[in-house]
Amino acid sequence: MRVPRVVVAAPGSGHGKTTVATGLMAALRRAGHIVSGHKIGPDYIDPGYHSLATGRPGRNLDPHLVGEDLVAPLFLHGAAGADIAVIEGVMGLYDGMIGTDGYASTAHTAALLSAPVILVVDVSHASRSIAAIVHGMASYDRGTRIAGVILNKAGSQRHSDEVIRALEPTGIPVIGVLGRDDGITVPSRHLGLVPAEERDEATAQVDRLAVRIAERIDLTEILGIASAAPDLPATPWSPGTPTEDGPVIAVAGGRAFTFRYTETEELLRAHGCRPVSFDPLRDGRLPAGTAGIYLGGGFPEVHAADLAANLPLRAHLRAAIAAGVPTVAECAGLLYLGREVDGHEMVGALDTSARMTPRLTLGYRTAIAPQDTLLAPAGTRVTGHEFHRTAIDPGSSPAWLLDGRPDGVATATVHASYLHTHWAGHPDLARRFADAARAAEPAPEPTSAPARRRTHEPDLHHHGDRDATEGLVDLAVNVSRRPRPAWLDDALRASLDDLARYPDPSDARATLADRHGRSNDEVLPTSGGAEAFTLVARARAWRKPVVVHPQFTEPEAALLAAGHRVTRVVLRRDDGFVLDPGTVPEDADLVIVGNPTNPTSVLHPADTLLALTRPGRVVVVDEAFMDAVAGETESLTGRFVPGLVVLRSLTKTWAIPGLRAGYVVGDAAVLVDLAAQQPPWSVSTPAAAAMIACASGRAVCETDVIARKIATDRAVLVDALTGLGIRLVSPATAPFVLASVPEGTRERLQEKGFALRRGDTFPGLGDDWVRIAVRDAATTAALVEAWRTIL
Repeated sequence: MRVPRVVVAAPGSGHGKTTVATGLMAALRRAGHIVSGHKIGPDYIDPGYHSLATGRPGRNLDPHLVGEDLVAPLFLHGAAGADIAVIEGVMGLYDGMIGTDGYASTAHTAALLSAPVILVVDVSHASRSIAAIVHGMASYDRGTRIAGVILNKAGSQRHSDEVIRALEPTGIPVIGVLGRDDGITVPSRHLGLVPAEERDEATAQVDRLAVRIAERIDLTEILGIASAAPDLPATPWSPGTPTEDGPVIAVAGGRAFTFRYTETEELLRAHGCRPVSFDPLRDGRLPAGTAGIYLGGGFPEVHAADLAANLPLRAHLRAAIAAGVPTVAECAGLLYLGREVDGHEMVGALDTSARMTPRLTLGYRTAIAPQDTLLAPAGTRVTGHEFHRTAIDPGSSPAWLLDGRPDGVATATVHASYLHTHWAGHPDLARRFADAARAAEPAPEPTSAPARRRTHEPDLHHHGDRDATEGLVDLAVNVSRRPRPAWLDDALRASLDDLARYPDPSDARATLADRHGRSNDEVLPTSGGAEAFTLVARARAWRKPVVVHPQFTEPEAALLAAGHRVTRVVLRRDDGFVLDPGTVPEDADLVIVGNPTNPTSVLHPADTLLALTRPGRVVVVDEAFMDAVAGETESLTGRFVPGLVVLRSLTKTWAIPGLRAGYVVGDAAVLVDLAAQQPPWSVSTPAAAAMIACASGRAVCETDVIARKIATDRAVLVDALTGLGIRLVSPATAPFVLASVPEGTRERLQEKGFALRRGDTFPGLGDDWVRIAVRDAATTAALVEAWRTIL
């Protein structure tokens, strides 16, 4: 059969294959062609963008998953009726399974399809050397025909002209040039790109990309190259004739479950089943008449809170599975059926719990069924792949042995595993599942389903001063109760003589820079920490800002006020609220974290925070309470790292919150953007005087004395509360402690005359948490005596 076709490849990942391939599909479609989109490899996300671009289902072509003999038939099946097929490669052109000489690589698959290759090359960091790269790629394997080159991220016309001249001796034509500012990219996450289904703007972005590609790339040349591909001596794959007289298969969809191969549903229809989609985020029940359930892959950890909040569907799913409805769950489905994902309740049909880990598990696998299961008889061998950053508790009855390692959970009616399989390569899996659904009783109707949980959204603008009302002993506000030193009051009084002039914080900036061993352009005085958070929020068009919680809520409030959508990384009480850098999404371009963290009093190691830094990302560390840590042991103010900025406050230790005095230290390139958002004269003359005074050598020495006294008073508080049986987050390092208490404790202590900071306004905490400021031993003794009376 003749199908014009072209493979879009690259020397390696990151050159722009997805951008160019998706743009070509969309541009060709806009030009009036019927376009079929395909992806080499097991990836689910790229085909979602291909589907947006072509208006047809995205298809995967993977020799490992389906076998070499089925690649061309599956291609012909997917491309039926199309004028041209665009096939996106995987990784580098010749990169395949490790130790197999490139098996399942782009070049291998292109050879199976007799398809010409268009090479996309990022030229942003080279010019004539690009010709050597292209020549090497073309000559490495003469069975691979590179028919053209697209230059991506060219710096200028002069730059691209130099590359084109260097390529002329290779005889490989350049058929398009994209400038450095032309490429439209899609955001990524810890497993790759963010699925198109999760991006409201994805369709508009693909449309813009189509216009740009049509302007920059010779579509006529692409069509000519594709049309030169020879006939394929293969018969299109067929799942069989679809019928609609069989059982309903409930197929999870929506934003949380986007990973499944198109052929899966085609095979189910061919076996007489009726796949019906449902959205675990939105639907309150399974489709009527459900006799089988298919839960594919996705990102349940991203949507865990909303999945947990849908109590009616979780209850119906649990009842259906308990009633014996055959259920297949891959990866995300496995997590969803367990008890919890990172502390969020899930369906509870399986006795497993899942957690995020810093380690990415991915790769091709060969699996063997260790026993008779819903999908396969004992000893059945299949191929598949893993792709996840979570881990579950091991079960006693695994669904597969993956290269000899137990994986997932299998019961008589449930098959749940991390392994992704392509059922076209193993059609007996589909047949066996369909037969089980046909023999099963439909799921029982939901009865007295619980109401959807109304998610409590913390009040981000609540602060301790609202808890510390008149007449109460204030343990809710973290400002020191020690008298201000005379030298600070003297500096503040002297500054009043200059109030007739507009403030100039340049001397304060120089003093602070000297205090931290930085240059002046690496310090920015601010009107307290709150202004600094506002400047950060407005400084750039953040694509994916992340706030690590529980922590001070003003950073998120500022980001929301600036119109950003904030991603929360919520630390777990079971882990002691310790930060694991691997839980922060890879595509985050802004990460904000406190150290020591308010309200947990956890001090994160400097190396842990430095592990968050990477090119293209700004990391903001709020060190508002670092001067209360003796020796400031984990401070990052002296570390010169691109993209790293540290926020400091003078208001807590020196008891001057009404003055609004703070500053930012770090990457000068970031501080330039912050300063551009700062209104004129935001730092008052008295605030600048306080900065100079509090950065003096005398003040630094006194700060360390205060920090050691805080540590002594904190130890008294910790010992006293622990003696009452109160659970504290340990070790505490700040001038406050976080305590887990019975609900109502704060209100009862308020009746006894003590104000504690409520915990439920911090994301990740609830009514059973209170923050308690460290005070002197006498105040602690009075608190403990009052606490005893309510136990």
